Amino acid sequence: MTGIVEKIKGFLFSPSETFDASKEDTLGDAFKYYIILLLIPALLSAVIAAVAFSLLAGFFGRMLPGFMPALLAFAGAGAAVAFIAVFIYVLIAGAIGVLIGGLWLHIWVYLVGGRKGLTQTFKALMYGATPSLLLGWIPFINFLASIWALIVEIIGIRQLHEISTGRAVAAVILAIIIPLVVWFVILLPAMMPTMPYGHGIGGHYGHRFP
Repeated sequence: MTGIVEKIKGFLFSPSETFDASKEDTLGDAFKYYIILLLIPALLSAVIAAVAFSLLAGFFGRMLPGFMPALLAFAGAGAAVAFIAVFIYVLIAGAIGVLIGGLWLHIWVYLVGGRKGLTQTFKALMYGATPSLLLGWIPFINFLASIWALIVEIIGIRQLHEISTGRAVAAVILAIIIPLVVWFVILLPAMMPTMPYGHGIGGHYGHRFP
């Protein structure tokens, strides 16, 4: 645990030196670190889901007082199920997401000249997520944590692939921008004609413009 704490401090406050010291880490080392930190948002999300379920059951209990005993029993079991389901979902989604994200990012890292291998890209992404995994659950701070994580990720790409900062920035920005361009320029316009009547301009007012 002491080693993980030191890594967390390093990636937060001295990422360049910490990435240099992590060049020989295995993919398993990085993945274990990532999953341990992923437990934080997984636990918090699970607690929120359980509390929300209990509050919802309590709300219906006040509306239907005759069903209060049954609803209370249901709330307890439902909250437990919600906790477990959300906890497992966040862990699985986070693990799959970082693997897919690493593969996608490596395409652009390779195109800008990164030749140190896929493992180094995965390590940059997993270690770079440190600020988001630690602070991303805090309202208003989560945006800053995302920017912080992006910067750490760029530094990781630069250090682990031994390329310039400009190339590392280009790789990360391209990995983010290309999906957005595809969505807004190709996918979203293609979906517009299939949207149900009433959701588009004119439909809002109950009639179509000629």
